[in-house]
Amino acid sequence: MDYLRGLKENSGKMRTWFLCKVKYAKENEEGLLKNVSEQYLVDAVSFTEAEARIYDMLGSVIRGDFQVTNISKSNIVDVFFYEDIDVWHKCKITYIVADADSGKEKKVTQYMLVTAHHVKEAYERIYESLDNMLVTFKVPEVVESPIVEVFPFEKDDDLNEPIPENLKPLHQGEEASEDEGDSLS
Repeated sequence: MDYLRGLKENSGKMRTWFLCKVKYAKENEEGLLKNVSEQYLVDAVSFTEAEARIYDMLGSVIRGDFQVTNISKSNIVDVFFYEDIDVWHKCKITYIVADADSGKEKKVTQYMLVTAHHVKEAYERIYESLDNMLVTFKVPEVVESPIVEVFPFEKDDDLNEPIPENLKPLHQGEEASEDEGDSLS
């Protein structure tokens, strides 16, 4: 999965991240099956799409049955993936903005994910990833996240069936109607 392509293609787009908890029987080192519950982060426009995407993404990876036990909107606003490691760290970012109407300062708190080998590296990488922010920010907290994998939206993702040949996009149908109208005059 090319995380970077999915993340870069949609930069600037407001993302909605959903935290999906999945339960299934996983084989341990001794070859025994043990029930586990894992968390995944999915970029989707609705709970329904998040559920469909998680079933689609994990259906070919998890052997046997699995169950999505919970889906909730996440407070994550951005994700930064580095290819050298797949351990996710949740970073709390704070900064001050001035309220446009009252002029009062307001503290804003946001949460972001970054991959890193350890907390110190996650701290350094979040600063590196946010170096283009126009406001001064602080990173008061970095913790290792229980999230196993992140599934950003990718243009290639197609959970829908292909459009039947007898149906046309609306704008093409309007053009055809106008052409027919011209021939009637």
